[in-house]
Amino acid sequence: MDMSSLKESLEEDGRVEELKAFEETQAGVKGLIDSGIQKVPRIFVRPADELVEEFNYAKSNLKVAVVDLGRILDHDQRKKAVDEVKRASKETGVFQVVNHGIAVEVLDGMIDGIRKFHEQDAEVKKQFYSRELMQKVKYASNVDLYRSRAANWRDSLTVSLSRSDRIEPHELPEICRDSTIKYLDEVTKLGQTLLELLSEALGLKPEHLGGALECGRGRTFVGHYYPACPEPELTMGTSIHTDPSFITILLQDQIGGLQVLHNNHYIDVEPMPASLVVNIGDMLQIIANDEFKSPDHRVVANSVGPRISVAGFFTGDSLSGKIYGPIKELISQDNPARYKEFTVTEYISKFFARPIDKSGLDEFRVQDADNVIV
Repeated sequence: MDMSSLKESLEEDGRVEELKAFEETQAGVKGLIDSGIQKVPRIFVRPADELVEEFNYAKSNLKVAVVDLGRILDHDQRKKAVDEVKRASKETGVFQVVNHGIAVEVLDGMIDGIRKFHEQDAEVKKQFYSRELMQKVKYASNVDLYRSRAANWRDSLTVSLSRSDRIEPHELPEICRDSTIKYLDEVTKLGQTLLELLSEALGLKPEHLGGALECGRGRTFVGHYYPACPEPELTMGTSIHTDPSFITILLQDQIGGLQVLHNNHYIDVEPMPASLVVNIGDMLQIIANDEFKSPDHRVVANSVGPRISVAGFFTGDSLSGKIYGPIKELISQDNPARYKEFTVTEYISKFFARPIDKSGLDEFRVQDADNVIV
């Protein structure tokens, strides 16, 4: 269904008015729960065909790879870690890291801070409410509220460092200010370490992705709040999607719900104490020329909660107009470039112009003379 057809459908059945009414409260899904609802409102219910399609997928017994970063200063152990990162990035596009150097107190403080922000008085939260794409700090529910077929069961606090390398303390909500600053500093350093390992996994020098290409320069952090849902089988916490980033580093609490699609099976990314989840984003799949995989993933709604997570998207240089494309060292006559070049701004703009469940990768794939994707 194209956007014009979706708009007509929404207007015909009155759903657009329900969406507007929900947004006008500026209280998010948390506000619905606080009002005492016992059923999921219609705007959150997945379409019938999507619910039926769920039967086509099975659960996988596969476990997501776990990479121990505590050993990477040793030459031989680093090589093993790089091999593990390479295998996971090619096969599933996701892995967890432990012994990553970020203190448990910092991780727990960030989770607690996001929880406190979303559970504070609604009038205080509304000071940060916005749907402006470029606003540095904002709170809202469902970035694609008017473009998706069904709203997702979550609220979000977004902190964007895509156009600035730093955030001023006064720009952040007071209730989670200190914990956010500490976490952002620490996870930014971890991002550079991961980009080094990923560079080596591609057969490049350690500084290639993080240095020459500045893949870790722009960052956006989104603190999600998934309230307990009265009818979790009818809706989603986050619809299936790929990430518009080079890499994403995810901090999640112990409730669970994150799933990665692999060979038509969903793998549960089970929470591990003091771990972080890393997944390959669309931009890295493009510049790696399909050597790495940007995985389809989602978050299921849950009858218990709230579930708290913080996704850190590393999105590269969006300020200078830097052009990204398949890395020349990875292409040859036998393995030509499979994607067109792009700027970060171009990719992000196209991503936010479509529903979250529509990947942008195909739009940048190279096509042959017969209009066939190569």
